[in-house]
Amino acid sequence: MSGPAMLLHMLLERLSWQEQPRVPEPVLAMDDPAQVEAFWACGREDGVLAPLYFFHAVQSLVAIRPGDRVLDLACGPANQLAEIARLNPDATFVGVDIASSMLTLARQNLSGQNLTHVTLQQADITDLRDFEAASFDAVTCTLSLHHLPDQAALRQATRELQRVLKPGGGIYLSDFGRLKRAATQRYFAHDRATEQTPLFTADYLNSLRAAFSLRELSEAAALLTPPPHRFQTSLAPFLLIFRRARDSPLPDAARARVRQAFARMSAVQQQDFQALTQWFRGAGLGLPLALRD
Repeated sequence: MSGPAMLLHMLLERLSWQEQPRVPEPVLAMDDPAQVEAFWACGREDGVLAPLYFFHAVQSLVAIRPGDRVLDLACGPANQLAEIARLNPDATFVGVDIASSMLTLARQNLSGQNLTHVTLQQADITDLRDFEAASFDAVTCTLSLHHLPDQAALRQATRELQRVLKPGGGIYLSDFGRLKRAATQRYFAHDRATEQTPLFTADYLNSLRAAFSLRELSEAAALLTPPPHRFQTSLAPFLLIFRRARDSPLPDAARARVRQAFARMSAVQQQDFQALTQWFRGAGLGLPLALRD
């Protein structure tokens, strides 16, 4: 992330009074093979999204306990799900997605990493009829809610989440917030254009335009009982997190896995991860552990 330019855009966002209209995704279920491949490539361990995925995996640790059964909504090619699963080998995961091509790639992805404690199932996140009530200890969903067509679908997905989650279960939801300025949306989509495919850049911009507003996401999260805590990036809600943590402390083994994974990252990836950490810390969300002793 380009620091000075990003700071300028975020300051302008903070000062802006206008609100961009929401533009739903052109295709609500990403099933085009080229799109799927581009999205998967950017989420690999060497991809531009890797630091963001690792950040979410670390932040979600406090919502998941050893032995939990965890549902990941709209898992896509499972790059994010795989990152979370690697940090939680003592939990079992079920990833769902509506797009068959996403699930095909996800199965290949998980198989290649030998993540045998993860299963996949095709499902619409607004209709989880295949899962019984109170059948999961935790639910996660990252950067996917903006694919829903409207606020009614967003609220329905939240109700389904509430239904399948055990009382007091862990929650980790994150997505883009709708920015006020079209220029800021274009900036974030193109900031790393040289490191991503043109198709991914176009999809990224569509995702930012399709993002729900801070108010819309907060109203949907308020349907959960008890409601999760909300966190957002400093100055403007470019990224939003809704998290319900569990009471138990983070196991030492999980701390060790996070530190080992961080040490394996490149210097550039570590820098991006730390920038994300500072961006959220400025708004009150720190990391659940120290990355170094």
